[in-house]
Amino acid sequence: MTDPAVVYERAHRALTNTDYPLAVRIYEALMARYPFAAESRQARLDVIYAYYRAGESESAIDAADTFISENPTHPRIDYAWYLKGLTDFERMPNFLERWFRVDLNKRPPTQARRSFLAFSTVVEQFPNSEYAHDARRRMVYLRNRLADYEIAVARYYVGRGAYVAAAQRAKVAIEEFDGAPAVRQALEIMVFCYDKMDLKELAAQTRAMYRNNYEGEVGENKGPSKKKWYKLWLAS
Repeated sequence: MTDPAVVYERAHRALTNTDYPLAVRIYEALMARYPFAAESRQARLDVIYAYYRAGESESAIDAADTFISENPTHPRIDYAWYLKGLTDFERMPNFLERWFRVDLNKRPPTQARRSFLAFSTVVEQFPNSEYAHDARRRMVYLRNRLADYEIAVARYYVGRGAYVAAAQRAKVAIEEFDGAPAVRQALEIMVFCYDKMDLKELAAQTRAMYRNNYEGEVGENKGPSKKKWYKLWLAS
């Protein structure tokens, strides 16, 4: 343990051999004992992945945030952002909850939103990154998940007669998650709420928007969207 290069090599070997808990312990020892060594700087990046694979999600995100704040110009900072997004992505509800048909749309998607923001940083700031393509694909899934939550909240407000709040949440789903399947439902909710509030002009404008993108009138569900709403940076 007298040479940081030797210590780093041991940690890297443990990481390669998928002994993630051991890798974490050695990386932590390296960073604590040789905080200013070049190997420690690399260890601060490697340990993010080790934490992630060891199932220590909070530690992985904290390590990613620390690395990003301390190394804003590092050539592999895109990797830190990607791992941060991936960690939150995999903390989302698991297959058991889906198996028991838990209504995930009613659960605040805090982790999904954080994951979306991290992946969007990779896509927008590092478009040539080797991780950009996978980040973009995951963003499509997250976008739909977040839009579905906004619709669930809007329907909750509709059920309680809070039409202003319901229309606002539906509007958020359209503006922030353009391209999501839930956009159609959002337009329908907005028309319903505007009709209830006797806002004829807004209701007419929203109906026209619906006709321009879907077959038939609101509620008829005759066919798919006429136009592709997907933004170019979300195309797979």
